[in-house]
Amino acid sequence: VQLIESGGGLVQDGGSLSLSCAASGFTFDDYEISWFRQVPGEEREGVSSIGVRDGTAYYASFTKGRFTISRDNAKASVFLQMNRLEPEDTAVYYCAALKWTGYGSLGSFDPNQYNYWGQGTQVTVSS
Repeated sequence: VQLIESGGGLVQDGGSLSLSCAASGFTFDDYEISWFRQVPGEEREGVSSIGVRDGTAYYASFTKGRFTISRDNAKASVFLQMNRLEPEDTAVYYCAALKWTGYGSLGSFDPNQYNYWGQGTQVTVSS
């Protein structure tokens, strides 16, 4: 099982980054995929989640319309477009997979529910 994030980097305040998460080794269509982020010394927090089949997107309030999540089931990939980045967005960003074969979508930001995690990609926003 692998979740491989890419697209992180250094960007100036107000800039944009596009993160990608490529999945392999499990049945992608059975999993909700979410993005989390973590700053050293703080708890991991949910950023955005996208449903398995209905594609419903969920966002943490701090994204404030700046982030957009999408998924391509054919390519077993999930993307996070981040615009108008702020220094407070600096963190390691992780994608995670949660098995869900039920009706609808969960939109969970509880990291303990997730089955698989990527290694993370660093996002740094300079002021």
